Parts: sequence; C-alpha cells; structure tokens
Amino acid sequence: MNTQRSTGEPGLRERKKRETRQRISDVATGLFVERGFDEVTVAEIARAAEVSPMTVFNYFPRKEDLFLDRIPEAVDLVAEAVRGRAPGEHPLTALRRLALGLLDTGHPLSGARARFRPFLYVVAASPALRARAREAVDEVEHALAEAVAETAPDVPDPRLLAALAIAAYRAVGTGTVARLLADTDATPEDALAEDHRLRLTAAFDALDRAFAPPAP
Repeated sequence: MNTQRSTGEPGLRERKKRETRQRISDVATGLFVERGFDEVTVAEIARAAEVSPMTVFNYFPRKEDLFLDRIPEAVDLVAEAVRGRAPGEHPLTALRRLALGLLDTGHPLSGARARFRPFLYVVAASPALRARAREAVDEVEHALAEAVAETAPDVPDPRLLAALAIAAYRAVGTGTVARLLADTDATPEDALAEDHRLRLTAAFDALDRAFAPPAP
C-alpha cells in the first residue's frame, strides 16, 4: 500500500516526462530558428535531443507542434480563466484579466516582446506553421465557447462571445506582430507593450459594450 501523502505536485515519472517534452521542444526550436522550419527533419531533432523519432511523435503528434508547443497551454488558460472566475463575474472580465496578465508578465502567448521576433520570423516564413497557428485559434475559440456555455447561462450566445473575443485578441496581436516583424520598427519594447495594452483594453471595452445586459 502506498503510504505517501499526496501533495498535489507531479511525481518523478511525470516530471521526467515534462522535462523530456521540454528538451525536445527546446532542441527543435533552436534548429528551426537557425535553419528554418521546412529545412529541419524530425529525425534530426530526435538525434539532437537524444531520443527516438517515435518518442518525438509520442510527445508531439505533428511536426508543427514542436514549434507551436504552447497551443495546449493556450487552450487550458482560456478555459480555466472562465471556469475559475469569481461568482457573478462576467467571462469577458476574466478574459481581460488573463490577457493583461500575460502581457504584464511577458508571457510568450502575449507576443508583445522584442525577444519573440526570431520565433515570429520562423512562423511567418512557413505556410505549414501559419496554417497550424490558424487551427490553434479555432481550438482556443472552441474551448472558450464550451467554457462559457457550461458556466455562464446568462450569456445568450456563447459561440458568438467566443468568436468575437478571440477575433479581437487576434486583431490586437497581429498588429503587434506586424510591428515586430518590420525591420524598420525601432519602437522601444516598453512603448510597444504599452501600445499593445491600450489596443487590448479598447478591444475589451468594445466587447463589454456589445455584451452588456440590456437596460431594464
């Protein structure tokens, strides 16, 4: 009988799996940034990470997911933000807090830091990565719609809210990405982040107005 008390922390086996996944992703990212996504094979990544190609695919079913490895995290963050919000809080309030929190902490999913430029160049140069990124947006939107439908019965159309919220976030993000990819853009990082914040806030303000309950 196992007499160890659970602490809520992952066990040794789970930690090793996470470490292996992260090592494979880090190796792949380095190779993709250095040579381009389409020029690197999964076999090369496996050799560099000292694992088998089968192990790579056990962790990442598609080559694109080696580079866009935060897709599951994005799905979870959005769903958890809505499901874990305070009683009576509107889903958009929780999503606003999440989006601004990602920006404030410089999280990669915010996309609003100059250090992400090499990553963005690789995505921009690969049709396969761009297609996978579009699929990821659909996955996040679907997860958001489900979370809203399950926890916010007062929202009349969860799919519409999810579609508009994700579209607004994407519009702000693509604007910032375009500036980061422009070789002539010398905007200081703090100014870039502040501009991103202002446009993100304006987007959520517009969403709040659109989904405000009707006046009695």
